[in-house]
Amino acid sequence: MTAHSQALRAYGQASSSTRTPRGVEYEVFARITHRLVAAARKDRSKNFPEVVRAVHDNRQLWTILAADVAGEGNGLPPQLRAQIFYLAEFTFSHSRRVLNEKAELRPLIEVNTAVMRGLRAGGTPK
Repeated sequence: MTAHSQALRAYGQASSSTRTPRGVEYEVFARITHRLVAAARKDRSKNFPEVVRAVHDNRQLWTILAADVAGEGNGLPPQLRAQIFYLAEFTFSHSRRVLNEKAELRPLIEVNTAVMRGLRAGGTPK
């Protein structure tokens, strides 16, 4: 192996794109929403553990978001912080209904998809 090929190999890995915080948030939402969609497409009676895992992951995400927007150091506008906190409360409430088999996953998927659109579009400027 030549020095040139070693350098290409070493620096080629470092040239991968750097992710922005918004991009990372989008990827997390996309991954969890994909799990919700996959669980929603299957027979719930046979795949309820998959539903539980997807809902649990989604609730963890929304717990983190709620804690973040409730914190003093959050730089988002107060109105947007309140809206995100409200969505977290809705997510927790609806998740309980899903786990009690009294609601479908679709509203959780729709909320996450709307947030993903906002993240992709750039959202509200600070």
